[in-house]
Amino acid sequence: MQTEETDKGTLETWTAQEVHDALEAGRIVLIDVRTPQEYMFEHVHGALLMPLAFFRAETLPQGDTKQIVFHCGSGMRSEKVARAALDAGFGTVAHLGGGFGAWKQAKLPFVGTDMATGAPKKVQG
Repeated sequence: MQTEETDKGTLETWTAQEVHDALEAGRIVLIDVRTPQEYMFEHVHGALLMPLAFFRAETLPQGDTKQIVFHCGSGMRSEKVARAALDAGFGTVAHLGGGFGAWKQAKLPFVGTDMATGAPKKVQG
């Protein structure tokens, strides 16, 4: 994990394996900031969807014991949203460095689309 101290709080950049392990352990809320279309095509099982275009920091879970971690396709949008959450007063937020691309490169499981039927299917990475 990389950590950046800003004047608004702490921004953490997590690896795909760190996000996977924390999600499996129930220690984080993973928020996908990609478009609904991207999410429907493939996503991390258990990730909540809050597209960048509709992001409102005040609707994020607060006071929870779970840390918020954002992710997108490449890490660009999730970092932008993480910084917006810091600006809104969240003391520490994190995002997945390299985004969903890094997740797939690490060969971690996700929900994809069966191209023959259009139905969701579990992909083992």
